[in-house]
Amino acid sequence: MERKIDIWKFYSVTHGYHVVCNPTSIAKVDELIGLLRLSPGSAVLDIACGKGEMLTRLAERYEVSGVGVDISPYFVADTERKLRDRVPVAQIEILKMDGADYSADQFFDLAMCIGASWIYKGYRGTLRALKAMTKPDGLILVGEPFWLKGPDDAFLAAENYARDMFGTHYENVLVGQDEGLLPLYTIVSNQDDWDRYETLQWYAAEKYARDNPDDPDLSEILVRVARGRKNYLQWGRDTLSWAMYLFRKASHADQ
Repeated sequence: MERKIDIWKFYSVTHGYHVVCNPTSIAKVDELIGLLRLSPGSAVLDIACGKGEMLTRLAERYEVSGVGVDISPYFVADTERKLRDRVPVAQIEILKMDGADYSADQFFDLAMCIGASWIYKGYRGTLRALKAMTKPDGLILVGEPFWLKGPDDAFLAAENYARDMFGTHYENVLVGQDEGLLPLYTIVSNQDDWDRYETLQWYAAEKYARDNPDDPDLSEILVRVARGRKNYLQWGRDTLSWAMYLFRKASHADQ
C-alpha cells in the first residue's frame, strides 16, 4: 500500500523557515497592519491562522483580543508558543479545528482568512462567511490567488486546478463589491515574494532530509517538493499570483 504522509506534517516541514505561510514579504505585512488602525482591545478572528504571525503582530501593535483557528496541530503549537513568548498577556484563544466548523459567539472588528478560501468552498464563500462574523463597519481581510494569464491545460492537470478556481485580480475586487463590501486596499505579491515563498520550501525540505534521514515519510516529502518545484518553474511562476484584499463591511447607516 502506498504511504501517504499526514498533510499537516508535510506543510510543517516545508514551511519550517517561513515567517508567514504565504507569498508576502514581512515589509508588506507590516505596511498592511499599520493601515488597519485598530483600537486597543479590538476583537480579531483569524481562520486558518497558520503559524500565528499575523495575530501575534496585531497583538504586539494594537493589543487586540480574539480567536485563531487552525486544523494543523503543528501550526497550532507554533502559534501558541509564539504568542506565549512575544505577547504573553494577549487575550487570544487558539482553537485546533476545521475553520468551516467554527461558529462565532461574537462579532469581530476584523475577520481574516488569508490563503485558505477552500475552507468555505471558494473566495466568494469566504467573504460571505467572514462578513457574517464581522461587526457593521468592521474590516475583512482575505488572501487569494489570481490568474496573471490564462493557464495552460498542462498546468491545470499537473496541479489538479480548474480554470474557474481563481479569478483575475480585478475580478477578486469585484466579487467583494458584489458582496456589498467596500474595497479599501490590496497588497499584491511580486516575483521576489513568490520566489521566496516557493524556494524556501525547497530549502526546508533539503534541510529536513539531512537532519531526518530515517523518517519513513522522507521520500514522499521530497517527491512532492520536486513536483511542486517543476510546476512552479515551468508554469506557475508566470501564470499565478496572489494578493491580500482588505474590505470594509457596511455600517448600519449604509444598510
